[in-house]
Amino acid sequence: MPSLISIAATASLLFAAQVYAHGYVQEVTLGSTKYTGYLPYSDPYYSTPPQRIIRKIPGNGPVEDVTSIDVQCNGWSAGGVVGSAPAPIYGTVAAGATVNFNWTEWPESHAGPMLTYMARAPSDITNAVWFKIDQSGKDSSGRWAAADKLVANKGIYSIKIPAKLKPGQYIIRHEILALHAAWTYPGVQVYPSCIQIEVTGSGTALPTSFVSFPGAYTPTTPGIVYDVYTNTGEYPLPGPAVWTGGN
Repeated sequence: MPSLISIAATASLLFAAQVYAHGYVQEVTLGSTKYTGYLPYSDPYYSTPPQRIIRKIPGNGPVEDVTSIDVQCNGWSAGGVVGSAPAPIYGTVAAGATVNFNWTEWPESHAGPMLTYMARAPSDITNAVWFKIDQSGKDSSGRWAAADKLVANKGIYSIKIPAKLKPGQYIIRHEILALHAAWTYPGVQVYPSCIQIEVTGSGTALPTSFVSFPGAYTPTTPGIVYDVYTNTGEYPLPGPAVWTGGN
């Protein structure tokens, strides 16, 4: 088993080799319980990797092809789809509770929206099973969810689980769309994370309209191609409307 010193040294070298202006969810708080996220620059180097509720990602880089299976959970790798493989455990959260996503340091140059989806589990998440529960783009003063507000909030982005959502196991798909090069396609950078949870409570609500990943975004979807440097008006958030569960 490698020592913690060798793991830290390897992780440091790997991270230094990456483009600094990338990121991922490094911690999730479900209600009052914190869960360390999957750490791609240290977890793989343990002989017995730590168990995480976030599905594996290959690194801090983006997905740039919105038609690829990789856009689902950031699952690309040389050996196949990694991010869509189930995580070994799940976290528990009550319907109506707050979920905090703690991102690694996010660059101010990478402006864009933050969107969060859920899907019931177990299910084939390549099908149309996803529903949107939160979104935040550009406000009336021109401040973006990422990077302006995320940086100001020290990397924390918060959402609420719909209060009337039926209990059961779900996958949360939380993402940033970085638009700094999205004036043409390809150009948008997608940073998705998939978190496995069990929702508790007495709710009975379920959505009736769903989207798929890939499928929800196309190369011509408004908001996927978008020039952040010349567009001063309202940003067209991609994907379906937010489902609130009748809250």
